[in-house]
Amino acid sequence: MQSQDVAPRPAPPSGPVVDVEQAEAALVEHYPRLVRLAYLVLPPSLGRNRRVLTAHALTQRALPRGRTSGDASVIPAQQTADGRDGDPGYAFVRLRVVRTALEAGLPLKRRAWPKRSQLPPLLPQVWGLRLFPRSGGADELALDQRLSALSAPARAAYVLRGLEKLSDADVMKVLTAAGVKAPGTALSEAGGVAAQDALLHSPEFDPCSLHARPTDLMRRRQHMKAALAATAAVAVCGALLGLPGDGWGPDGAAAPSYAQNPAAEAALNPARLTRVAATAWQSSARTDFSVWPARGNLVKDTALLRRALAVWARPGESVQLSWTPGTPLGAPPGPPQLLYAGDVDQARVVLLYDGLRIARYAEPKNGTSEAGLDFARVDGARGAEANAVVLDRADGNVRYLTAPWVTKAAERDLLKPSSGAMDLDLSADGITSPLAGPAQQTGACTSWNVLQLKDDSGTRLMADLGELTPAHLTSGRPSAPHEASGAEALRTWSPFACSLAAVRSQGVRSVNAWQYAEQPLPDASGSAEWVCTRADTWRGGGTRVLAQFHTPGSAYGAVAAKAENSPACGSRDPHVLAKVLWKSTAGSWYLLAAGSRDTESIRATGGVRGASQGHLLTVRAEQGAQAGLKGTLSDGRSISGLR
Repeated sequence: MQSQDVAPRPAPPSGPVVDVEQAEAALVEHYPRLVRLAYLVLPPSLGRNRRVLTAHALTQRALPRGRTSGDASVIPAQQTADGRDGDPGYAFVRLRVVRTALEAGLPLKRRAWPKRSQLPPLLPQVWGLRLFPRSGGADELALDQRLSALSAPARAAYVLRGLEKLSDADVMKVLTAAGVKAPGTALSEAGGVAAQDALLHSPEFDPCSLHARPTDLMRRRQHMKAALAATAAVAVCGALLGLPGDGWGPDGAAAPSYAQNPAAEAALNPARLTRVAATAWQSSARTDFSVWPARGNLVKDTALLRRALAVWARPGESVQLSWTPGTPLGAPPGPPQLLYAGDVDQARVVLLYDGLRIARYAEPKNGTSEAGLDFARVDGARGAEANAVVLDRADGNVRYLTAPWVTKAAERDLLKPSSGAMDLDLSADGITSPLAGPAQQTGACTSWNVLQLKDDSGTRLMADLGELTPAHLTSGRPSAPHEASGAEALRTWSPFACSLAAVRSQGVRSVNAWQYAEQPLPDASGSAEWVCTRADTWRGGGTRVLAQFHTPGSAYGAVAAKAENSPACGSRDPHVLAKVLWKSTAGSWYLLAAGSRDTESIRATGGVRGASQGHLLTVRAEQGAQAGLKGTLSDGRSISGLR
């Protein structure tokens, strides 16, 4: 939204005089509705936690300061209505809420004194918790995306029309009273989004019914340890800390420097950053991060790059730090490569690469000292694994910076293989338009969006698992996996997409899905599919293997067995054996087991006994029976069932 969309406040119009008691009564009675209104009008780029707190703050500040207020813009059509719509007090506080919510979205200017609504709210405040509304479905997420693309006045027009049920003429009067210069333009822009009034009442947009989660407990503990270590270092090395600097300038959110040496200074000097030419990748035999050019509108902002490097080396207490498992922390060993520096939504973002790690530094545009620093291990990344890096996350949406060789980007729901892909815009710098990331569902998993990228060599699918680099999805036998973007591979992945939630934030490099067996079911119930999914990590260890079982008519597969740090279902040991206790439609219980094609025999022991020649086993069983499983491969080796 541009600053010229909202004009200075107009002169108070004529209308009924509203006293404090009348406004307070309206605010208390309709508080949940007013907070929802503020939440929907506020820019989604604030983030869900701050958006919730700001909506409550703006609503609570909507009361007039004096005993009476004559600036209540009461719409004539409402003065003759009943209930809320005919209450001048409600019309007054609603106008105040809309006006301040519009002001909150105005960009801060260096030469202009910020308005109170543009600053983070003093009250209410919540320490140690993050608050956010309950998650809705795919329709609510799609509507939130469409609203985020509107300007603030258009968003206000849409909400007043859909939530408040105002006519277009009344909406224009409210917007005019709120200081919008071109209310007609805002109405026309809002008309470009299909009316979905019922969704505006969804829990997705209810900032009064909230989920609470802790902030990063490990980071909090690390900050305490870092504070103690810093205090000790200051006491011991006070003389070193007092040494004069070399004139580089302030280091932003970085902690104090404890020592200085030429190698460390070279690595943290923005003038020494490695910058690759824009066309280097076209003549290189490599397709990895080392041939990514430096992109973004701030690649020459020396002060920003200096802060990013300094925070990388010495993250201070106000820095929100995260890293994938197995990623070493600490300063780069030498001058890193600059991948990106630019404005992304409400932040300035810098991406750096040192051959082993990608570091993402982000600082808010509002000038506060808070900063974020994220690390991802990417050693040996090539091809699809070096196709994209997360630039920004906001309200469940993700923006990616793509490799220079990527020609097309799209969004696809992995649960709906036949629904097709929705194209994403790619900027000149290779930045995608916001992609709805896979929701962290607390109930049923109803969608799983992935990023689809195309280049001259093919089309690939990448899954966001909550880290800087998305995981590469493949399908097929582990010795020769292929891209998961084909029709057959998409059908294979569909029932098992939601199982990707089990490997979030584990440093996953790639995930392969392999249908290793198909088994006829007893009692003429059709045939079941056995699929193993293997998630390999950047660090080598921590691999996760799931053997999953999918029956006809079921939307999702069931995890039958799992293993960690196992070679099963991988390129080194492409064998797998698993069992499941299954109840038929006739009410009978069976032990079903299946191995990969080179399994010659299977034997069940313990609570269920039986054997078969071949890679499939079906044995009648009792409910709750416990059984062991052994198999023999074609080369005579034994194989145990996954647990």
